[in-house]
Amino acid sequence: MSARSVRGVSAAALATTLALGAAACSTPSDGKSAADAKDAAVVGIAYEPDSLSPLLGYGKDGNSKIFDGLLTHDADMKLKPALAARLPEVTDNGRTYTYPLRKGVEFSDGKPFTADDVVFTYRTILDAKTNNASKAELDAVRSVTKKDDHTVVFHLKYPYAPFAERTVLPIAPKHIAGKQDVNNGPFTTHPVGTGPYVLTRWSKGEKLSFKANPHYWGGAPAVKKFTMAIIKDDDVRATRLRSGDLDGAILPPNLAATFKSAQGTKTYTAKTFDYRNVTLPSANPVTGAKAVRRALDLAVDRDAMVKGILNGAGKPAYGPVPTDSPWFTKGTERAHDLKQAERILDDAGWRKGPDGIREKGKQRASFTLWYLSGDKLRQEHALAFASDAKKAGIEAKVESGTWEVIQPRMQHDAVLAGGGSPADPDFDQYLLLHSSLAGDGFNNMSRYENDTVDKALVDARRTDDHDRRKAGYDTIQRELRKDPAYIFLTHIDHLYVVADKWRVPGEQGLSTQVEPHDHGLASGPWWNVEDWQPTK
Repeated sequence: MSARSVRGVSAAALATTLALGAAACSTPSDGKSAADAKDAAVVGIAYEPDSLSPLLGYGKDGNSKIFDGLLTHDADMKLKPALAARLPEVTDNGRTYTYPLRKGVEFSDGKPFTADDVVFTYRTILDAKTNNASKAELDAVRSVTKKDDHTVVFHLKYPYAPFAERTVLPIAPKHIAGKQDVNNGPFTTHPVGTGPYVLTRWSKGEKLSFKANPHYWGGAPAVKKFTMAIIKDDDVRATRLRSGDLDGAILPPNLAATFKSAQGTKTYTAKTFDYRNVTLPSANPVTGAKAVRRALDLAVDRDAMVKGILNGAGKPAYGPVPTDSPWFTKGTERAHDLKQAERILDDAGWRKGPDGIREKGKQRASFTLWYLSGDKLRQEHALAFASDAKKAGIEAKVESGTWEVIQPRMQHDAVLAGGGSPADPDFDQYLLLHSSLAGDGFNNMSRYENDTVDKALVDARRTDDHDRRKAGYDTIQRELRKDPAYIFLTHIDHLYVVADKWRVPGEQGLSTQVEPHDHGLASGPWWNVEDWQPTK
């Protein structure tokens, strides 16, 4: 929850990127009958969306089981056609994208899919009245028009290199969603799409149930019933998986390790852009102080977190871009240096008091740090951060709560947050850092304001020249090193344990993609569950 998760979501669109989850209350027998069936799969995930409407942000990065986008990603995260008949034709120096549409596609209610639905979807998302907190990712769009029933044309204000990546977002049916209140209508919980599955029931806090769409344009799925059990507690997910109640689940590293020698299961490791960081609200006199920010950035022991919390399933994070990404700026790594952190605080006038906590005048170097209750990885990161901060003489008082409790306090209190997107650095950084989005729901939670960063963000998104874009993101990463608005801690690998009874034709087993922060709901080995077949 941060940047893209946090970053992007106003309360109504916490949607897929973040979201509250409650412990599943279905009994083991409820899942057992489905998990035992050869044509049914039940998986355990940690969070559920607030909405299932793509107009509010659901599925914007692809892999929605209910909907399709114009494009989608293959296993290697390369774009390929979905509702589009082929990849777009790009003309006018990168300012015009023309998409021919696949013919003969129907929504699950039998109505035909046409260009009108595409135009409706994008225009609605861009409408100021629509509560989609990620609409800034479509800032480049000047207009979207229907050339004919099977051709859509996007005209851009400026060349926007990652625009095609934004056309993986799901297409909503105009004939249904267009007749409702976009923010609160029944479509938000009873969606109709063109995807491989149809939602049959959403029991809030318990599960999402799907059935195969027999008329799916990509072919009817062999998995006829698919259930996502909403199980907030990591231990409960592991227990239900071990009992056979689930076919698969996302698990933190320590629990995934307990299945290492278990028969009948396989563990899948997904590389990700998913990071954990600590927000440093500028309105707080402690977290808003540059010396405190710089000191915390050096005081945290990232390597120890990777080893102790993640069991090695991840890497240190120095910003939103992973160190193994071509977009990472070499030289912006920060070594763990407690002595230098203390010197920075001493030089800035923060003196240790009798209890070891620093003070500057009457201001005590103390602030509250929140994490999402029930999330053990966030809890362990928060506690490790607080321990490291205390060694430098800074007190981080750790508290847990739901998002309803945390969100009203974000302007003043720090949050153990998360985010990350592999598709393009613009998606991850603009919502996280641009000053125009400060305090906009879960965007720019630190309320960071840096003119150099703002300019670099805009310049990098308004060109399709790779070298100019790289220079812009290099500038941003160097600025964050000088004045960190967030303390980035780790990039986390996602671990999934799945019953070894499924395969994808032509493949040795199941697979994972490079994943964003959002995990389990649209990602995981079930990113292509519509292609699964039983091994026996």
